[in-house]
Amino acid sequence: MISRPALILADEPTGNLDSNNSKTVLKQLEEINQVGTTVVMVTHSPEASKYAKRHLMMKDCCLT
Repeated sequence: MISRPALILADEPTGNLDSNNSKTVLKQLEEINQVGTTVVMVTHSPEASKYAKRHLMMKDCCLT
């Protein structure tokens, strides 16, 4: 296990969690980010996206 990664990629980190556990995970990711780790989170959840400092949105994206 890595003790202090430079980057965390979180793909739907709260996808199958209840609201209390979702808040716990999001607060932990927020704390990790505050000490210098970059957190990239992919989510469909408007609630989870509120924890982000920056937002990138994709719409109608596909390869042809």
